[in-house]
Amino acid sequence: MKKQGLDILVTFDRNYIKPFKVMLRSLLWNNPGETVRVWLLHSAIPTAELDSLREYCSLNGVPMTTISVDRDLFRDAPISERYPQEMYYRLISPHLLPSSLDKVLYLDTDLLVINPLRPLWDLPLESRAFAAASHIGFTGVMNGINRVRLNTQHDYYNTGVMLINLEHARPLVNLDEIFCCVREHEAELLLPDQDVFNYIYGAQTLPVDDAVWNYDARNYAQYLLRSTGAYDLNWIMENTAVLHFCGKNKPWLADQPKTFTALYAHYAHLAERQSGCSI
Repeated sequence: MKKQGLDILVTFDRNYIKPFKVMLRSLLWNNPGETVRVWLLHSAIPTAELDSLREYCSLNGVPMTTISVDRDLFRDAPISERYPQEMYYRLISPHLLPSSLDKVLYLDTDLLVINPLRPLWDLPLESRAFAAASHIGFTGVMNGINRVRLNTQHDYYNTGVMLINLEHARPLVNLDEIFCCVREHEAELLLPDQDVFNYIYGAQTLPVDDAVWNYDARNYAQYLLRSTGAYDLNWIMENTAVLHFCGKNKPWLADQPKTFTALYAHYAHLAERQSGCSI
């Protein structure tokens, strides 16, 4: 029986085109033999830049489907500078993607894929609609704070990497419920889309190991401490699949001292070489 290819979902604007190319190059480099398709949800990327994106993906043997999101969907949504409509895209993606898709893996563009994704893709979700990781840290303090803040009992999930069971998520995800949640809990929402996901869908989410599937690149020292020294750089290179550059300090920005910058530069160079010009 032929194995199912990887359907990758991304949502970004023109400012994240270059990081997307680096992320995709790392994914393909470390998942040899996989068939990959990319689905892009967007609203304002110019046609010429979309054509360039599709060309880049084609050079890498990856078909890209771009879906322009209808702004009329959000005429009743709370939208502001803090709550742009793009924040809703990954939440409502089950209703924006083709009904023929039964599963998709959402990936932020500010990450590297450094080991195979197949074990996550094949993870049995059973009755769950989502799988995601919590950045619990060494003490779990922030996880506890988020439980109190959102009045939930489950861990607080980072939505930068999410396996979505579309068949289960379609009847679960309701646009009006999402918009109502934003209105009613505006004062408590610190990371709006992620908070909304946790508030409404956290109980329908299967937890996965963040050290493997959503490693927070800011917290190397904490991972090393909580593992009593086991999660060193060698362990990361052998075991971590997704290295996520959370927060404001992105590895492509100048004068930003951080761990893993050299590794990111390596994949950025590969992406430039693949495209034949500066990305």
